[in-house]
Amino acid sequence: MTYLGIDFGTKRIGLAIGHAEHGLIVPLKTLFKKGNSDLFSEIISIIKEQDIQVIVVGIPKDLYGQETLTTRQAKNFVKHLQKKTQIPIQTTDETLSSFEAEERLIEAKVSASKRKSMLDQMAAVIILENFLEQEPPQTCSKKRP
Repeated sequence: MTYLGIDFGTKRIGLAIGHAEHGLIVPLKTLFKKGNSDLFSEIISIIKEQDIQVIVVGIPKDLYGQETLTTRQAKNFVKHLQKKTQIPIQTTDETLSSFEAEERLIEAKVSASKRKSMLDQMAAVIILENFLEQEPPQTCSKKRP
């Protein structure tokens, strides 16, 4: 099964691809939010090109597990994406994924300039890793008939 991991942000959206049968998760790209129409078109194009079967979106919360403005924006993003695709969309908590992504990039000795461009993609990798470790995953939507 092929997964698309999404690290939602208000300015940038990180993407990663995961192949469950191979246990391989790799960063894909960072999308820059210019407008919703272009953003969703690009995501749908990637879904088709990569033969994505499940989408996993990280939902941010604050350190106390409380919802924030970004939480509501991420949930709204999921609702809009559900209208654009028949692919099942699942969510997972992404608390501290960007922090962990930064730590991994520093540990890998990635330069500061490259870290910034890779941060969101690496966060999407972490979101997928965490999701695939869950049992059972939390479902947001199911494939429509």
